[in-house]
Amino acid sequence: MTFLVLNAAGAQGGAVARRLLAAGLPVRGFSRSGAVPEGAESVTGDLTDAEAVKAAFAGVSHASVTLPMVYDPAVVEVYVRNIRDAALAAGVCHLAFNTANRLPEGETGVVAYDTRRAAVRTLREAGLPVVELRPAVYLDNIAAPWFAGPLAADGVLAYPLPADLPVAWLSLEDLAAFTHAALIRDDLDGAVLKLGPEEAVTGADLAAAVGARYQLLDVTAFETALAAVTGPRTAAAVAATYRHIAADRALVAADPSALDLLDVRPTPPRAWLAAQPWARR
Repeated sequence: MTFLVLNAAGAQGGAVARRLLAAGLPVRGFSRSGAVPEGAESVTGDLTDAEAVKAAFAGVSHASVTLPMVYDPAVVEVYVRNIRDAALAAGVCHLAFNTANRLPEGETGVVAYDTRRAAVRTLREAGLPVVELRPAVYLDNIAAPWFAGPLAADGVLAYPLPADLPVAWLSLEDLAAFTHAALIRDDLDGAVLKLGPEEAVTGADLAAAVGARYQLLDVTAFETALAAVTGPRTAAAVAATYRHIAADRALVAADPSALDLLDVRPTPPRAWLAAQPWARR
């Protein structure tokens, strides 16, 4: 039994790998850099390289799939085709696909949504045992420099979502807990799970938990800052998700259905933020 974590050098994949390792499971991490959490077997490669992906999947029974922040449909199609073929060849018995967003119903023209929906469809149509994990918004994003840093010097928590929008904020540690729980279950093939805590919390309430005030970060300004790190194409794709969420508020609402199913209890968002050293006042 081997657990493969794709994109293990990334924030999401790295969190999953560490959780599986902490549970005493044999973990293989796949990344372009070869960097993986300590204790994991490292396989270096790119998802566009079919042979590298096949080598990563060799002997694997369980796989956690999070795609890189690449939203070119043609490139993502190559990624997914290689994952599909390698997973089929390995006879993978459990595959957890993290869409990294809640996905609206139907095509939206938002490439970050549509490419991930197409990816899941491709894997399922091939007969792979896929459970789809849909987180809402990551709490850890708050500390990212393109969101103006953890907390501005004047006690402002800035984020590109409306102050009054209730959000099912989820930490990466809790994403990892959900992924672990989903991977070790035998009865979730075909399931679509919306991940998040029991309570959705507005940005204003989240900021108030640490004595800060909330400020709506202009999405265009956010996109410009992110572009300096990821490039304009990725930044535009990510920014489009925030514009869509502001118009489709139900997309990030609390949905407790996965909590009892997976027996995971995420940290409440306000408690998570209050526990961060950079948020203490």
